[in-house]
Amino acid sequence: MDMSFNVAEKGGGSYSLLAILRWVMVIIFVSFGMQKFTLQSAQGLVQFISNSPFISWISVFGFRGEAYVLGVIEFIIAALLVAGAFSPILSALGSLMGVVTFMITWSFFFTTPGVVKWSWSTDPMAWNLAGEFIFKDIVLLCVCIVLFLASLPKSVVGLRAP
Repeated sequence: MDMSFNVAEKGGGSYSLLAILRWVMVIIFVSFGMQKFTLQSAQGLVQFISNSPFISWISVFGFRGEAYVLGVIEFIIAALLVAGAFSPILSALGSLMGVVTFMITWSFFFTTPGVVKWSWSTDPMAWNLAGEFIFKDIVLLCVCIVLFLASLPKSVVGLRAP
């Protein structure tokens, strides 16, 4: 039974194309991380953090500190994804951290008041700009899930051909 983790860059066929997703996610996490060090981003995060049952605890770091902590985490994820091109375990860890990040972000869609207006009218779900911003993260969540599953040993995930 093969229990070794995998790296897309060392795979064959269509599996090796998953490396493109890794490098796109590196760019995304670096850019998101950089944004967290701006005043505008820190101000925009307050509504999400204060209403989140998952990360409201980071308010102990203060207004700017919340954003800095998230920025550092995003830089760490980017670094793990880069290292994951060479180390399968780091590939799995970085993509799993990405999954957790986007699951938390996606939860803002439901925990932040005013982001979504649910009704039984002709428009059953309407969201504002913050909701639109969050809604796109479902795609990034799925990319991280694919990268995580691709990193796992074949014996754990029987989705890949030998």
